[in-house]
Amino acid sequence: MGVKLVALDIDGTVIPPGNGHGDHVPPPRVREAVRRLTAAGIYVVLASGRMFPGTLRVARELRLLTPVVCQQGCSVHRLDGEMLHVFPIDRGTAIEVIDYARSIGRDYEWFNPVRYLASAPSEATRRYGEVSGIEPEYRADPEHSGVVPTGVGIISDAAWAPGIHRELTARFGDRLHVLDFPEVTVAVAPEANKGHALSLLCEDWGIDRHEVAAVGDSVNDASMLAWAGLGAAMAHADRYALDAADLVLDPGEAGLAAFLESLAR
Repeated sequence: MGVKLVALDIDGTVIPPGNGHGDHVPPPRVREAVRRLTAAGIYVVLASGRMFPGTLRVARELRLLTPVVCQQGCSVHRLDGEMLHVFPIDRGTAIEVIDYARSIGRDYEWFNPVRYLASAPSEATRRYGEVSGIEPEYRADPEHSGVVPTGVGIISDAAWAPGIHRELTARFGDRLHVLDFPEVTVAVAPEANKGHALSLLCEDWGIDRHEVAAVGDSVNDASMLAWAGLGAAMAHADRYALDAADLVLDPGEAGLAAFLESLAR
């Protein structure tokens, strides 16, 4: 079967690594390749770790009309902001995660599709706000803000993150979907992932998973790379994305553009 839908991660994929946090303008050749895909009648869907405002900026640059998958798959939005799907984390479980963060002396984040709160400012929270197109909110007890969370995260660094990931996985098992990033370990609902979000859109549009190609570079892309009929990892991808992918693209934005051009043909 031919490809009917292409799902694209943003940061590290559509936006090359090193382009600066908050950048939302894809390289010209990638933009043209996406234009060719849509002209050929192929759906192009952005699936990002960004919150909705930051994802929307890139969708507009690419002149897309399709819904966007945001926050690792926690929510799916139309471009007018209407939420098609949202997967909140169990509040009691979220409280357990932040209690653990406090016990090891780490700051934490508490978020939903449009608001991002953290217990203290940091470079990591500033960068996420910038890339997501929102202003982070800071308070010592974000869990008492009234925000119903889609996820929580423990702020850390490359040295702490693997241990935090192991501890959360051991404590919560399949009660959580845990994502191991260098600066933060994120915990969301088990069904909150890019692969599941794509499956819901494809069900709505009558598209089989074998008619889907997906491209990404990070742990939060692994689920969609594994679910899609054809999963492609960027050359610089982390081990999670590489393990889930069917193929690895040539390095740089040229590798992505060439792959998209081949699908448009």
